[in-house]
Order: sequence, then C-alpha cells, then structure tokens
Amino acid sequence: MNVGVLLAAGASTRMGEPKAQVRWKGQSFLAHGVRALWSVCDVVIAVLGSQAALVRTGAEEEFERIVESGGLSEDLHAAQGHGARSLEVRFETNRAWKRGMFGSARVGLAAAVRTRPSAIFVLPVDHPEVKGATVASLGAVMSDALGSFGRTGWKDFSYALVPRHLGRRGHPLVLTPALAKAIAKDDDAADLGDAVRRHARLVGYLDVTDKGILVNRNTKKR
Repeated sequence: MNVGVLLAAGASTRMGEPKAQVRWKGQSFLAHGVRALWSVCDVVIAVLGSQAALVRTGAEEEFERIVESGGLSEDLHAAQGHGARSLEVRFETNRAWKRGMFGSARVGLAAAVRTRPSAIFVLPVDHPEVKGATVASLGAVMSDALGSFGRTGWKDFSYALVPRHLGRRGHPLVLTPALAKAIAKDDDAADLGDAVRRHARLVGYLDVTDKGILVNRNTKKR
C-alpha cells in the first residue's frame, strides 16, 4: 500500500485565503492534490494548519459534491488498478504550521509511517498541475526499485525518488518508509530537502514531460 502526504497547512497571505482552498479549473488545490496522489495511493493524509477546521469542512463538502456528480469514477478505476478497495483522505493538523513546511512534512510522514506503507508520496498543495499519470509513473519506478530488494530487504533502505523536468527537480517526492521515519524524527534539518540529504542512502531521479512538477502556484489563476 502506498500513502500520500499532501502539505496543505500554509495561510498564503498573498492569495488572501489558505492555498488549500484556492480554486483552479473548478476545484480546490487540495482536491487536485488528493486526486493526483490517489493515482497510486490508497490513502492520502492532508496536513492542515491555517484555518484547519474551515479547510477540512470545505474539503469534505467538496468531495461529497464530486462523488454525487460521478466525478470520481476515473479515480476509482485507477484505484482498482493498483489494488485499492476504496479511496480515502485523512486529515492531520500541524499546530506549529507557522514555523514552515518542514514541520508539516514531519507531521504527515509520522502519520504515514504508522500505516505501514510500501512507499510515501509527498506533494505540496501549491502544485495542483501535477498529473496523475506522473504520480503513477513514479509509483511504478519505486515499486520496481523496492522489488529489487526482495520481500523484506527494502524495509530498512533509505531511498528517495525525485521527478525531473528538463533537468530541474520537482514534486512529488517519493520516500521509502525507512527514510520517511528518519525525516519525521529529525529536529535539526533546515527543510525537507536538507533532511533527505542527511538521511537518504540513495536518491534516484525520473525524467518526466510533466512541467506541472515544477509549477508552484502563488497567484490566483482560474
């Protein structure tokens, strides 16, 4: 089982509302992120912070509308393709969200590790243009990498997989549970990238055509 972590705690003063609630192509950034991660993840953990209760209520209502409209049929089909019986989103709150995204990553990774996943996918909510097909490709490559270790050898290996577009690294980041666990416990790293460098024994790269892995949306464009 793969688990996604969507980092959605920021206030985004430039947008005037939490980034998780900003809408693009008819859906919130949060919905776009969750649905992209569902391409390969059974469960997505959305880490909230600023106006957490409001964002959660809005997300739950939005997904209810999407379900009622039949808009999740493709998502469910994809889920069945990777063996999931259902699609699930869970919410965690980072009460220290003002200290930065790395704290939210640690909260999300700690929650993800408790589900005993095969791999963990980490995506910032302000990257709504990431394609589900890209996430699925990352999942396939990670699965192949883990398979090379045999049935249990991969569990102790600290490995990260990073997508690249035209030589530039982007999101989502894919982690083995061992690496995710080490990062979740790291009090000293400057940020998520620093934590990966401190703890990963190996970092792999997947070149993709999806420029959405690089697009950090900081303005409202519908």
